[in-house]
Amino acid sequence: MDNDEFIEKRRFIIKLGKELHKFGTPAYRLETHLQTVARTLGIEGYFLISPTSMTFVLQHDTDQEYNHAARVKPGELDLGSLARTDELVDELTSGKRTLAEALDRLEEIANKPNPYGPVLTCFSFGTSAAAFAMLMGTGWNDVFWSGLLGLFVYGLVYRAERSARMAEVLEPFATILCAIAACGIARIDPNINIPVVILSSIIIFIPGLALTLGLAELAARDLISGTARIMDAIMQLFKLYFGAVLGMAIGKAVFGEAIHIEPEGLPRWAIWSAVPILSMALVFIFKARMQDSPWGVLAGIVAFFSAMLGGHYFGDSVGIFFGALAVGIYSNLFARWMKAPASIALLQGIVILVPGSKTYIGLNALISGETMLNQSHIGSQIFLIFMSLIAGLIFANVAVPPRRTL
Repeated sequence: MDNDEFIEKRRFIIKLGKELHKFGTPAYRLETHLQTVARTLGIEGYFLISPTSMTFVLQHDTDQEYNHAARVKPGELDLGSLARTDELVDELTSGKRTLAEALDRLEEIANKPNPYGPVLTCFSFGTSAAAFAMLMGTGWNDVFWSGLLGLFVYGLVYRAERSARMAEVLEPFATILCAIAACGIARIDPNINIPVVILSSIIIFIPGLALTLGLAELAARDLISGTARIMDAIMQLFKLYFGAVLGMAIGKAVFGEAIHIEPEGLPRWAIWSAVPILSMALVFIFKARMQDSPWGVLAGIVAFFSAMLGGHYFGDSVGIFFGALAVGIYSNLFARWMKAPASIALLQGIVILVPGSKTYIGLNALISGETMLNQSHIGSQIFLIFMSLIAGLIFANVAVPPRRTL
């Protein structure tokens, strides 16, 4: 391998690593994938990935060695770009593209705008908030107002994408405004559950998936990345909770104490229908390709109903194990059949199971001593659910070993 060829290959590997990190790939999957790609290109590679830093060590022989360290921002899920990048690597390794063409295509994928545009994404934010309120099963009033506030939250997200100052305070600021708005709404609609409406409207910010990925990284012995991701998620949770507390305090000072009238609960069919609705909204929020969307929606349905069936026989917390096991097996089979990253189906299924909302509710119970919903022993439930999730994913990889690294 001459020096020019080595330089071109290392440029591609480093660019590939940075883009996959940007698209939200977990560290343990990214390190394994980069090692596989490097080996395919005839280079020995060692990688150390965390949410905010990347280290590459690439060598071919004693004369051709290169170290690269970079400070990066935590990635955000972009399942469509992840799938396109995986296809690009397949084309490169099969000889359909040269390295120069692959670098150009990678740059094109990285700069591709949101395929769904702001209007559809805004609608998805509102739909996801309303669908989550449906899953909570409290009442139609909560569903309606949660959906409206979800649309408002996207307006703040849209603004934050264009303003660095807004981006720094986005999550707590959005929570403060939603809490104030919920207190005002309660004056004209006493049937709403204020904490539930606040939680549903900001559900897209709740770091349940980040906590789960962090624990999965720890389970894979990726200690640096797992610890960093969990601490980042906990700080995110604290910011959201503070925003809710401050917003409710301001709302009560402005609008006064609201009288709550318990509404009639949602019928069971509404709770069940919330799962495909939420899964479809996540397709647009996670920017998945339309050709992959049916598989993502089906992953959410498989996860939810497997967990519900397991919960019927073994209890809700342990039932999550069966949901994670089923969606893990399903995503690995999807990767085999469709020759696509298992993450496309896995993440859209797991997000239905993650106890991010319960973590928020547990934090509220710990600090204020009040319960948002009639749920006892919430702390032990959260712990068991997280452990069940990780165990289910581990057993799924043993039952149906993944053939693809992403």
